Amino acid sequence: MTVSTPQRTPARVLTVAGSDSGGGAGIQADLKTMLAMGVHGMSVIAAVTAQNSLGVQGYWELPPEAVRAQLDSVLGDIGAQAVKTGMLASPVLVEIVAEVLGSYAAPVVVDPVGVSKHGDSLLAAEAVETVRRRLLPVATVVTPNLWEVEQLTSVKVEDESGLRAAADAVLALGPTWALIKGGHLPGAPVDLLTDGTSEYRFAAERLDNRHTHGTGCTLASAIASRLAQGDDVPTAVGAAKEYVTGAIAHGFPLGAGIGPVDHAWRWR
Repeated sequence: MTVSTPQRTPARVLTVAGSDSGGGAGIQADLKTMLAMGVHGMSVIAAVTAQNSLGVQGYWELPPEAVRAQLDSVLGDIGAQAVKTGMLASPVLVEIVAEVLGSYAAPVVVDPVGVSKHGDSLLAAEAVETVRRRLLPVATVVTPNLWEVEQLTSVKVEDESGLRAAADAVLALGPTWALIKGGHLPGAPVDLLTDGTSEYRFAAERLDNRHTHGTGCTLASAIASRLAQGDDVPTAVGAAKEYVTGAIAHGFPLGAGIGPVDHAWRWR
């Protein structure tokens, strides 16, 4: 007689973001990352994009009641040990997500998505203030790139010495930790993580690979996955940074434009 082994339920992580029809970023990148990090990924789709390797050809927000219903459905029954947010598109969707997550007891990783890798806007201009006022205060970790730092705080970073001032400006908006991504600075890329007291720097070699679509989504989802598994924030960020660096190194061409990072690089 065969005796079945009871299955252990993995940690659960919820992504609230937009769908990328090309599969390189957004919900699709989040779920691939979560699988690679060993957690069960779940999704609330806030917007649908028509997107490929050349750019974003259009996007459509879901109705507010559809976003709220997805949140209530997943969190009310299955629950999550961490939540990651990405593209939220409009003020009303930001408000709904912030309201729900503000009363939910799990770490929240906010990727304050403003534009796509190709420079296409993914956040309505009037939604930026709502992100500042409502979403960042509920964030355990916020992960802006330098353009997003400037969009949120008006602080422009010219070199590595400016990362701490940028982090302090972001922390003033309410998150517990700020991870300022310095990949667009000259020289070796350095990311700065701080809660205002402790400070950590994560360096990596600059990789000669243009196929980097989905980098921000992947990093934030990897951090959320590790937080769900019990890591503290610095440990989670370090593990996520290692994973995303490998994914960038193995990024591959797709279509006629910028290809995606390889979420399955550890398996291939």
